[in-house]
Amino acid sequence: MSYKDIHNYDDIIDLPHHVSKVHPQMSLYDRAAQFAPFAALTGHKEAVNEKGRLTQPEKILDENLKVILNAKLQNILENIKEHPIVTITFFQEDKMKDGGQYVTVTGHVKKIDEYEKVLVMKNGTIIKICDIYEID
Repeated sequence: MSYKDIHNYDDIIDLPHHVSKVHPQMSLYDRAAQFAPFAALTGHKEAVNEKGRLTQPEKILDENLKVILNAKLQNILENIKEHPIVTITFFQEDKMKDGGQYVTVTGHVKKIDEYEKVLVMKNGTIIKICDIYEID
């Protein structure tokens, strides 16, 4: 590197900053935005996270478990006026991919809708009877 290369701008280094009379000055916020990172692959991170999210298949109940669950549901139905407290584990289907997850809720049963085939908890949780895996 020569002396000339180092001192190429000596003639303008001390001049005042130029301010355009035609274009308004850009705000610091807008200037910073020019240098902010951008997502070249929009949605890529979400897609990777979704693919990595685990689901599990629904377990098939054998006839013995179905008989036990039906007896427990009948017991709840007979005592529905007392709004019994139960712990129910049920399968919740995933809306985005195959499978789902098992969810356990504890609370007061509000009603069993035999027509819709659902169990309604006092907190508003609605559970399809066919998705129930266990009742305690």
